[in-house]
Amino acid sequence: MKTGFDNDKYLQMQSEHIKERIARFGGKLYLEFGGKLFDDYHAARVLPGFKPDSKIKMLMQLNDNVEAIIAINSNDIEKNKVRGDLGITYDMETLRLINAFKDKNIYVGGVVLTKYTAQSSALAFEKKLKALKIKVYRHYPIVGYPSNIPTIVSDEGYGKNQFVETAHPLVIVTAPGPGSGKMATCLSQLYHEYRLGNKAGYAKFETFPIWNLPLRHPVNIAYEAATMDLGDVNMIDPFHLEAYGKIAVNYNRDIEIFPVLNTILEKISGISPYKSPTDMGVNMTGYCIIDDKIVSEAAKLEIIRRYYKAICENKQGLISDDVISRFNILMNHAGISIESRKVISSVEKRAEGLQVPVVGIELADGHVITGKSSALLGAVSAMILNALKDLGDIDDDVLLISPEIIEPIRRLKVDDLGNSDPELHADEMLVALSICAQTDPIAEKALSQLSKLKGCEVHSSVILSPTDSALLNKLNINVTCDPKYQTNCLF
Repeated sequence: MKTGFDNDKYLQMQSEHIKERIARFGGKLYLEFGGKLFDDYHAARVLPGFKPDSKIKMLMQLNDNVEAIIAINSNDIEKNKVRGDLGITYDMETLRLINAFKDKNIYVGGVVLTKYTAQSSALAFEKKLKALKIKVYRHYPIVGYPSNIPTIVSDEGYGKNQFVETAHPLVIVTAPGPGSGKMATCLSQLYHEYRLGNKAGYAKFETFPIWNLPLRHPVNIAYEAATMDLGDVNMIDPFHLEAYGKIAVNYNRDIEIFPVLNTILEKISGISPYKSPTDMGVNMTGYCIIDDKIVSEAAKLEIIRRYYKAICENKQGLISDDVISRFNILMNHAGISIESRKVISSVEKRAEGLQVPVVGIELADGHVITGKSSALLGAVSAMILNALKDLGDIDDDVLLISPEIIEPIRRLKVDDLGNSDPELHADEMLVALSICAQTDPIAEKALSQLSKLKGCEVHSSVILSPTDSALLNKLNINVTCDPKYQTNCLF
């Protein structure tokens, strides 16, 4: 993969900049941490060279000086809100975050239940956390939030919230997803710190949009595409332009809330340290792009992938037609066409005249391998096998998986498990291939090529099953699908 981003430079610059911000506030900083902390695959896709775990590695460089607070909206617990990319609820994601922090030797100061009103599910989760010896704190809804500033910055507002006692110079406040109350948690902590006579500050870490790239740069447009369902829109920061005469990019929610946030900071500490929402940020990402052409092309591909994800979700009734309309406008403004994604046209050509699903993969050298559904294998399984043969220079006629292995799996699925679809899904196919590889050197050679599929582009002529989608995701393969179902069955 071509590299357009210097990850080592990023780790060094980012950690140094955060240290500077800590010192600016007298040795204590509450850092609102937006986006994905441990597994930022969006950043890795649009900034080739960025590592998905870069943020946590950067924090590990500050290990002795950092601790974490996790904020979760009690209403999200009650609604069983799910993190879309992982398919787990926000409360389970909170536990996953705690485990991940512990694995990296980063202390978790506690979990804050925001908008707490004694919801039954929140109470159950609180009880579970306490049984696991995890500290839990309650933050309550504030009447008139965020406009009723006299109440917010008072004993009836932030003062009513339980204070999380912290012991490290850097306190990162993260969450299982958006809308969890990270900013309010930071400001509540700041209010209590000042009441106790302690010096402390607030800052924000967001990777996107990248403030020092142009507004319509593909990387920033890709962020807008990724948050289309949230209604996020990139904008020129008017406060930054007025204060410094310089153009900086931010997004609508931060710009809209800044006057209120600025006033709250003034009420808490007597003076606000910031003149713009961009000032609040500590993001050094833009300084570490080393090849703009590479990241621009990568971002354009991500926009196309996000578009296909949206039209499939629209087909499934998960998002509205309005989101698709905004997507079309965004792509037109960016001058992006689906023809840029080579694998799509290859699959369309292969699928012409066929009544079965077709899946294609663009390999690292640029050529496309396809596979179609058959009585034995699903289209994803066939595509992966064909790709492994191509990469291993194995003749197309060679049977990698013995029928003696496939048949008992098919019988198990249909006869014992009652599955009406006897085709082998991709995970089942790989298990069968790994069994054959124990005795067949050619199958072993094919299986050894699997890691070469990482980062490749895949397209399907139909919406994939959750099983095949999950397998491709585990292999770090980038997938798009046509918005069509394989069958007309409703269940």
